[in-house]
Amino acid sequence: MQESPLSASPYEILGVGVHADDDELRRAYRRRLRETHPDIGGSADAFRAVQEAWQRIGTPEARAAYDSGRPEPTADDGYAPHHPGADRPHGDTRPRARSYGHPGGWRRERYLAMIREWVGRGTEIDDPYDPALVRSAPYDIRHTLADALAEEATARSLAGLGIGYTIWHDVAALDGGKIDHIVLGPTGLFAVQSEDFGGAVTLRRGEIVGAGVEGRPLHELETRARRLGHAFGVTFAGMIVVLPDDALDQSVVEAGRLHGAALLVVQSSVLVHQLRTGVRDVPRAAGVDLFEVRTRLQQGVRFV
Repeated sequence: MQESPLSASPYEILGVGVHADDDELRRAYRRRLRETHPDIGGSADAFRAVQEAWQRIGTPEARAAYDSGRPEPTADDGYAPHHPGADRPHGDTRPRARSYGHPGGWRRERYLAMIREWVGRGTEIDDPYDPALVRSAPYDIRHTLADALAEEATARSLAGLGIGYTIWHDVAALDGGKIDHIVLGPTGLFAVQSEDFGGAVTLRRGEIVGAGVEGRPLHELETRARRLGHAFGVTFAGMIVVLPDDALDQSVVEAGRLHGAALLVVQSSVLVHQLRTGVRDVPRAAGVDLFEVRTRLQQGVRFV
């Protein structure tokens, strides 16, 4: 899988500038190995990250490829958008969940506008998703692209829920913002927000906190979902913020409940399971209720 646009570069992990010579790079690598070694109080994850950074830029050939934005070939499709069915295994004919809207589309449009403004109006950009260009961009631009990628990854997972589910992507909220995904299925109605904060987060007093977290993501999602639910006459069983697996040290964390709806933070790999099993102590939706809720959403949902 393509690394997040917010991921630290190998140079940042090794603690050197991009113009460091080979000797300086080698010394930095050895120093960081000593500093992060688990046997002397370092972190196993940090130690592994140092080794991976060296693999990416430790030889002149690998470094030249990385600096050019064209590292060794991988199975991913990079940052550029790709066909939503591209991740479907060959020969898989199982029915997919019904979906509406364009996941990640709003943020991709925003990213393209921001990257062109940053490069300079009138400047020709051969590839706005070139990894070297993305890495050099300011944080807010990289964060916008990271969230678009997160939304698209969630949408691909949600499609595998099957024909019993209906999904709306990039839903316009009443406050001018948006809800990334609204999911309706046998376990109820869920509002889902896909986030990539560029690092690990924790929960404190019912809210997500961390170095890259701005605002109050859970509160904002709950407020938007509650207002939409009131406007459409529907009730959400839960509001979920989904994060990359390595951003959360537990697969599912319940941050609290408001008016019977659960506030959850989940790792991306368990999102589908969570939606299929539902929320503890929240009744599963009946068939007639599903039909009525789906009809109301189809009539009321607007997209950004």
